[in-house]
Amino acid sequence: MPSWNSRGLRGSALETLINMTNERYRDLHLALIQKIPTPITPINIDKETRHITLAYFDQKSTVDYIGAVQGIPVCFDAKECAVDTFPLQNVHDHQIAFMREFERQGGIAFFLIAFTAKEYYYYCPFREMEKFYHRAEEGGRKSVRFEEFTEGYALGQKQSVPIHYLEGISRDLDFRETEQGSAE
Repeated sequence: MPSWNSRGLRGSALETLINMTNERYRDLHLALIQKIPTPITPINIDKETRHITLAYFDQKSTVDYIGAVQGIPVCFDAKECAVDTFPLQNVHDHQIAFMREFERQGGIAFFLIAFTAKEYYYYCPFREMEKFYHRAEEGGRKSVRFEEFTEGYALGQKQSVPIHYLEGISRDLDFRETEQGSAE
């Protein structure tokens, strides 16, 4: 059973920016997105500070965030990467399975990846991550080079929104419409 420790705080700066973004979206009535807490069982609690110092995860988490954007169900997972390659070991079978089913139900699933060395935020549509994930499963490359991600999904800050991922969702929806139109 995996234990909780400081590794769990690796994405706390990214999480703070996403939470600020979600608050701003809610204030602007653009989206309602919630952080999904990972259920844990505390083992040790510091009696003075009342902080959990050791705990075990009760179950595997699926995604970090879930909610709705203008009536569209949305879920996403946030990942950080300190180098120019994104290790696919950070994406898990249960996340891929959950996101695939989420999209089958009419929702939009994606990964929000922070390339911290470049100070670059990227919206990775589920279909793109699934392609890379399957490549690794079939014995291919176990990471994704920065250049392999589709251009046009870079995220910036706009209207006091730290990571404006609604732009990525908008581009994703446009792509899906184009794909459906060409399939008909």
